[in-house]
Amino acid sequence: MHYRNYGFLLSNLILKDFKIRYRNMSLGILWSLVNPLVMMGVLTFVFTRLFANNQIPHFAVFVLCALVPFNFFTVSWATATTSLLENQALIKRVRFPREIIPVSSVLANCLHFLIQIALLLTFVLGFGYAVNPNWLWLPVVWGLEVVFVCGLAMATSALDVYLRDMRYVVESANVLMFWLVPIFYSFEIIPPQYRLVYQLNPVSAVVLACRNILLEAKAPPSSLLIKLFLVSFLSLGLGTLIFRGLRRGFADLV
Repeated sequence: MHYRNYGFLLSNLILKDFKIRYRNMSLGILWSLVNPLVMMGVLTFVFTRLFANNQIPHFAVFVLCALVPFNFFTVSWATATTSLLENQALIKRVRFPREIIPVSSVLANCLHFLIQIALLLTFVLGFGYAVNPNWLWLPVVWGLEVVFVCGLAMATSALDVYLRDMRYVVESANVLMFWLVPIFYSFEIIPPQYRLVYQLNPVSAVVLACRNILLEAKAPPSSLLIKLFLVSFLSLGLGTLIFRGLRRGFADLV
């Protein structure tokens, strides 16, 4: 396959993943909005009604700032991990860079991500927060999250060909991440000795940066952005190395 056709293949894989997800569903693309809204409602009820001593203002939008990037991370990582096995016919019949498959799975989820971002910004404005110049940082922050997930996706999708349990490892890791990312609690309550670990976790860093930008109307700290940049591209580099080291056996094992 000629290089100029790779973009065509990538775009078709993205559209295929997007269409398949909502095929035969009555609500279709609206399901992209249901999950964050339900989770936001449940967490807001629990932490403002059952635990009524919560002092975080506008808790619903505080939670949504975390749920949107977290949902993108978990769904993209999980679907991309199994993407090679789900496209085994393509791998066996067509010659092309295999990296396109997990990357296209992540990028397909970017379409859902954009829908949920629109929902988040609607809530931010609805709760009385104003547009500010620091919103220009949002594409950078979210773009770095995409880079990070692409790196993870290439690593775990390649490993999943050899170790079919990898998808369950990813599912378990996503459950742990729900508690280790400050989704429903503030960064300020984290003991100082653990704060660096949170900042080195790109998902946590994206959540913290979103809250800085949208709720506090300030730019994320440069130290946080540097950590997010370095870890995201380190993930991409390591994921690429792992993928290329294992890809020779794909055609025989898928």
